[in-house]
Amino acid sequence: MDWMLKDLAESVPQTRHVIVLSADGLRMAQYGAETDTADRLAAACAGLQSLAGAVASELPNSSGRMRLVVIEMDGGFFYLMAAGAGAYLAVLANEGVDAGLMGQRMRDLVARIGEHLSSPPRREGQPA
Repeated sequence: MDWMLKDLAESVPQTRHVIVLSADGLRMAQYGAETDTADRLAAACAGLQSLAGAVASELPNSSGRMRLVVIEMDGGFFYLMAAGAGAYLAVLANEGVDAGLMGQRMRDLVARIGEHLSSPPRREGQPA
């Protein structure tokens, strides 16, 4: 999966890190980030997707599922997109990133490999 993440990073200028994570915040794959950085971002994403789902559940006719979160900060953008059952795609990009291109490339990647990005729920006694 690393080459697909690399393809996303290289096709959108200003991309810094690309991470695939499980709903419980465990890093599944990464590109462009040190392992510690990817682990911290994955853990933060678990809380962010939970928060976004709680807000979504307040909308009438909403399933309460988070599809996309975009955060604009000083120095850049953070994107978090649902990418399969229990899996998410996260991207950290510099300030000059083309937001439309990033969204399109992320959707394309999720469509291409969405079924491979699934993370089934863990059960007690089941190996991780």
